[in-house]
Order: sequence, then structure tokens, then C-alpha cells
Amino acid sequence: MTKQILLSWSGGKDSMLVLHKLAASHDYEVQALVCHVDETTQKVSVHGVPRQLLEQQAQALNLPLKVVELPPSPSNTVYEERIAAALEPYRIQGIDTLAYGDLFLEDIRQYREQMLAKMGMQGLYPIWRENTRSLSQQFIELGFKARVVCVDLSQLSSTFAGRGFDEKFLADLPANVDPCGENGEFHTFVFDGPLFAAPMHVEIGKPFVRDNRFYHCEIQ
Repeated sequence: MTKQILLSWSGGKDSMLVLHKLAASHDYEVQALVCHVDETTQKVSVHGVPRQLLEQQAQALNLPLKVVELPPSPSNTVYEERIAAALEPYRIQGIDTLAYGDLFLEDIRQYREQMLAKMGMQGLYPIWRENTRSLSQQFIELGFKARVVCVDLSQLSSTFAGRGFDEKFLADLPANVDPCGENGEFHTFVFDGPLFAAPMHVEIGKPFVRDNRFYHCEIQ
């Protein structure tokens, strides 16, 4: 029997890889993409992707998008309260699982498990502990297209922002940077691939720096 679940969504490549894996599975069916946006800027926290692009992306993927608005730099208490309120209607329907694109950060996974347990839900981690070099190659070979929308300047040069996530990008990455950016080195936005009804048209706008650390290429 196919289990109905939710998928935590950022619009980036790891989320997309999970969606692709789940779509190929007969065990799970994604009922909605759950994303977080800053209630002030209406952009994905850290990534800086505008809400309207996420909505267009979800439409191209033919999936409902559940947007959770959060205040800037929310406390864990506020974060958990907002998430719980957003997920409760699904839990009442019997949907008790939220899938994530986490790869190897144990502390984050433990936090998610504790948070979900309070809500009477559980987590699912379809690409957990998979080789990040192999995953990045798989993403490209599957035909997905993504743009690097943000880099952490403490870990990676601003010259990587705005680039396509492709073989050349991977080849140019410093040896200490994870190929999937799991340590927060960079973030992506996916605009085309095998799950899309049609490619999205995206453009890179004016760059800006947030918190003297995160270099964004505004995507529109």
C-alpha cells in the first residue's frame, strides 16, 4: 500500500533528488511540498529564493505547496509552533511522515526527529548517508538543471554564485567543499528536469550580501 507523505522543500537540488527518488518508488506518494519563507521578505530563509518562484516551481511539478511563514531568525519555540500548526491538518488526515533531503548531519536529523515526535509525526530520509559526489553526479545525469543562488563566503568564493550546477562547477569546487553543499557552502534552485511539465525561465539579478557572510545572486 502506498504511504502518503509530505516533503520538506527548499526548491534546491537535494529536495529534488528526494522527490525524484520518491516518485520512482511504489511505497510513497508526496501529497504536498512544505517550505519555509521569511514572513518579511517572502523569500526562502538562507537560500533567498522568492516565494513566487517556489509557487511556479511547484506548479511545474504538479504538486501542492504548503508555505510556512516564519519571522526573521525565529527561536526554536516559534519555529516549532509554526511548523506544528502547518502540519496538523495533514496529521489529522493520517499523513504522519515528513521526508527530508538531509545527507549526513546527525545533529540536524536528531533535532527534526525530536520536533516531529512532539507533533505525533516522524521523519523519512531517502538519501541519508548516500555518497554526495555520486548524488551530485546523479542529479546532473538525470537531466536536472539548477542555478547556484547563494554561497557562504566563509567557505566558498562569491565567484561560484550564479553559476549552473554542472560538471564544470563540481570540478572547480575546492577539495574541502562538499559536492552537495551539505555543510551550507552553497544553495541551489532547480528550474528544469524530468519531473517538470515545462522548464522554468529564470534570470540572475543583482547580487547582494546578507549578514556580511552570505552572497546571493537574486533569482527572478
